[in-house]
Amino acid sequence: MAVVDFKTYCKMLDLAKENHYAYPAINVSSLVTANAALKGLADAQSDGILQVSTGAGEFASGLKVKNTALGAMSIAQHVHLLARQYNINVALSTDHCTAAKLDTFVRPLMEATKERRAQGLPNLFSSHMFDGGELPLEENMNLAVSLLEECAALDLILEVEAGVVGGEEDGVNNEDAPAEKLYSTPEDMLYVYERLSEVKGGCFMLAATFGNVHGVYKPGNVKLRPQILKEGQAAVTAKHGAAAKMNLVFHGGSGSELSDIHETLGYGVVKMNVDTDTQYAYSRPIVDHMLKHYDGMLKIEGEVGNKKIYDPRAYSKAGEQGMAARVAQAAADLKSAGKTTYQA
Repeated sequence: MAVVDFKTYCKMLDLAKENHYAYPAINVSSLVTANAALKGLADAQSDGILQVSTGAGEFASGLKVKNTALGAMSIAQHVHLLARQYNINVALSTDHCTAAKLDTFVRPLMEATKERRAQGLPNLFSSHMFDGGELPLEENMNLAVSLLEECAALDLILEVEAGVVGGEEDGVNNEDAPAEKLYSTPEDMLYVYERLSEVKGGCFMLAATFGNVHGVYKPGNVKLRPQILKEGQAAVTAKHGAAAKMNLVFHGGSGSELSDIHETLGYGVVKMNVDTDTQYAYSRPIVDHMLKHYDGMLKIEGEVGNKKIYDPRAYSKAGEQGMAARVAQAAADLKSAGKTTYQA
């Protein structure tokens, strides 16, 4: 299956919400990590989402170019080619683009989608994420409404954030964010719904905050309050009916307690971002390879090393396998395993 179109993506999200499961949204930064994400999802027979942050885009474009949009385009084009080899459905998204980076990251990617559509090609990305959480909510939504109008015209889904996710990721540092910003209120969620639902043809997801953080911490250090999502959804549906229940996103899913993950699925979470855990799962086998084959990796004391050992393909394959296994675990944790919507 190629990367899903707008109609299929919307159907995926609706099915997840109706049946209380969510899709792993795996951050990727290279061809190898993209391959690992695809393999892990396919091994679990789960649909899913591959996403690229500004930092990942910059990395993928190389040390000389360092262009966030070009790197993201490169990864996306690779996924479009390789996704056809898998019997699952996958979507492509951007991740955590702040207002300051919209014109250098999201908008060039949207322009690339316009060019592709003019040539009869599918959209480059399936959705984009605008992180306006650091802004006052009204200013955040003013920008989000404008973006959603642009997205709707291109059959793209927009993900927005109300409040901030703690911790640090790709240069977005919220480690010192005020406590109240870490927890969305029912009024916040209602306001987001009412502003974005006015956009004709718009489809959006909301990353409401409930104490979640980027990174991974020792048990007990993160105080999640999934009940916030339930209360926010209740405020929306009480005023606008059951059909208004929103598609929610769980940011900072790495290291979260399984009980918390499962609780959020009942409140409308359809997408959970996983990055830190998959980074470790990729790197850990590579470290193992290098420690076990130290003499082969290095040319020391007059020796020449072992080409088969220091060939980057040798340890990259180990990293790909390790990451793929963690992606498959994420699908099992989110109850999307075995539920692919793919039809040959």
